[in-house]
Amino acid sequence: MKKYDYEGGLDLMPGLMKMTKSVALASLLAAWAGGASAELGVNFPQPAAGVAQEIYDVHMLTMKIATILMIIVFAVLIYSLYYHRKSRGYPADQKFHKTWFGNWSWVIVPGLVLGVDLTIAGSAQKTLEKIWVIPKGEKLMDVKVVGHQWWWEFEYLDHGIKIESRYVPKDQSGDKYLRAVDNPLVLPTHTKIRFLHTSADVNHAFWVPALGFKKDAISGYVMETWAELDREGEFTGQCAELCGTWHSRMPLVVASVSPEKFQEWVRQQQQVKLAAAAEASSDKTWSKDDLMEKGQGLYNTKCAACHQITGQGLPPAFPALKGSKVATGPIADHLNIVLNGKQGTAMQPWNALTDLEIAAIVTYERNAWENNAGDVVQPATVKAAR
Repeated sequence: MKKYDYEGGLDLMPGLMKMTKSVALASLLAAWAGGASAELGVNFPQPAAGVAQEIYDVHMLTMKIATILMIIVFAVLIYSLYYHRKSRGYPADQKFHKTWFGNWSWVIVPGLVLGVDLTIAGSAQKTLEKIWVIPKGEKLMDVKVVGHQWWWEFEYLDHGIKIESRYVPKDQSGDKYLRAVDNPLVLPTHTKIRFLHTSADVNHAFWVPALGFKKDAISGYVMETWAELDREGEFTGQCAELCGTWHSRMPLVVASVSPEKFQEWVRQQQQVKLAAAAEASSDKTWSKDDLMEKGQGLYNTKCAACHQITGQGLPPAFPALKGSKVATGPIADHLNIVLNGKQGTAMQPWNALTDLEIAAIVTYERNAWENNAGDVVQPATVKAAR
C-alpha cells in the first residue's frame, strides 16, 4: 500500500493511533505541570468571596479549554512535521483543497472556535451580571471607599466610623513589601457588603483580587460594587489606576473577620472616636513635647507621602518643609495653607482634621528638621483661624 495517495488523501489510522498516545502523555504532563504551577503561585489568588470564586471558575474553564486545544494542535503539528517530511518520501499535496475536509474546514474550524467562545461567554456573562448588579430587597452593609493621593479612606456608613489607610514602610524584603498599611479595611464574613467608590482628587481604582472585582473611583461620581466574604484572612490589593508619583505606594489590605470579631472591632473604634473627640474639644493647654510627639505621628501618616519624613519634599510638585518660608514664617500663613490648601497645587485643604491634630502637625513642622521656630500652636489658635 502506498504511503500517500493524491486522490484519496492520507492513510491516517497508524498516525492517529500514535497521536492519541501523544495526546494522553501530554495531558499527564499538563496535569503535573498544573500542580507544580500552583505551588509556584502563578495562578490567581484563592478567592475569598462568592463572585471571586465564580470569576476563578471561569478562568480555570478557559485555561482547561485552551490547554486541551493547544495539546491537540501541537500533537497534529508535530505528527505532521515528523511523518510527512520530505526525507520520508512524502511529496507536497497539491490537491488537498479539493478534498472533503479541505472544502469544509473553512466552516468547521470557525464553527468549533465559535462554540468554544460561546461556552466560555455563557458562564462569564452570568458572573459579570452578578458582580455589577447589587442585590435588591436585602439588607446590605454600606462602606464608602474614597481614594486620595495617596491613601484610602473607608467610611462605615452604618456604624459612624471613618478609617484612613496609608502605606507604611514595613518588611522591605518580605511578603509585605509595598503592601503594608497602618489601618486595613476590616470586613465581616457572611455579610453582603456594598462598596460606594469615589475619589477626592484624581482617578483611582479599588482592586483586591481575592474579592473578585476592580472598580474605578472617579471624583464627582459614586460607583457601586458588592461582595460577600466567605472566609477569614488578610487579602492584599492595590490602586489600579495610575494616580501620580506615589501610585505604587497606595496598597489595599482587607482584613476579613467573623461577625463577632467585627462587632468587637466596631465597639473599639467607636470608643477611640469618642475619646479623641473629647480630647480634641477640651480647652487643655498642651505642652510643646506632647504636641511634638503627637504631631510627628500625624505628620508621618498624613503628610510624609508628599513632603517626605525628612521634610525634604519631592520638588517641584511637593516643596520641602525643612527651612521653608511656610514652616518658619508667620503662624497665620502656615495655618491658612494647612486649613485651606493652595489653589493650583497638589496641596489640598486639611480642615477635616480636628483642631488638636492640626495644632500638633503645625507645631511639629515648625520645630522639626532644624527649623527651630520654637512656636507652640494650641488647638484654640487653630479654632480661631478656621
